[in-house]
Amino acid sequence: MSHYTIPTVVEKTPNGERAFDIYSRLLSDRIIFLGTEIDDGVANVVIAQLIHLESTGEQEIGLYINSPGGSFSALTAIYDTMHFVRCDIATICVGQAASASAALLAAGTPGKRSVLRHAKVTLHQPSGHARGTLPDLAVEAKEVAKVRAEMDQILAEHTGHSIARIREDTDRRMTLAAPDAVAYGLADRVITRREPRGYRLNAA
Repeated sequence: MSHYTIPTVVEKTPNGERAFDIYSRLLSDRIIFLGTEIDDGVANVVIAQLIHLESTGEQEIGLYINSPGGSFSALTAIYDTMHFVRCDIATICVGQAASASAALLAAGTPGKRSVLRHAKVTLHQPSGHARGTLPDLAVEAKEVAKVRAEMDQILAEHTGHSIARIREDTDRRMTLAAPDAVAYGLADRVITRREPRGYRLNAA
């Protein structure tokens, strides 16, 4: 895992200066940034942010994604919360959205799913990590099959493809450039520049 200093933003207010870490400052503008592998800890933070923003109003939430994927249970926790809150969720892929994070990109509000022009979206089937006896391996294989079936269902729902098509396409690792991700139904459009302030990421 990379170690780096999180920037601090200093703002002047009538009561003096206030300092925020950059992620807190983005949150005040209803922006969540998912920039790591997705595990239970990361999922808990994203979920808390979604619930907090919904409690402050029903305006659109922006979810920026640059993630290599991660845990399926963590993915579904975020995914279900995205649908639980009343706010529209505009998803924006910057860099990469792979595996679990590709599903989050696709799960944004229809018409509000975007990819930057050099971003990549990667789909592949889940893999297991079990070691041990044959019965242990058999249990793991069944669990991986269940996870794959759920992931196929999620992707089919948001791309419009059949489950059979999703399963065939993800038998091998499939990496899509931004225009191809749009054509596949994982996003609605490629964007290259932020629109004027107040703009909402509606499809053209």
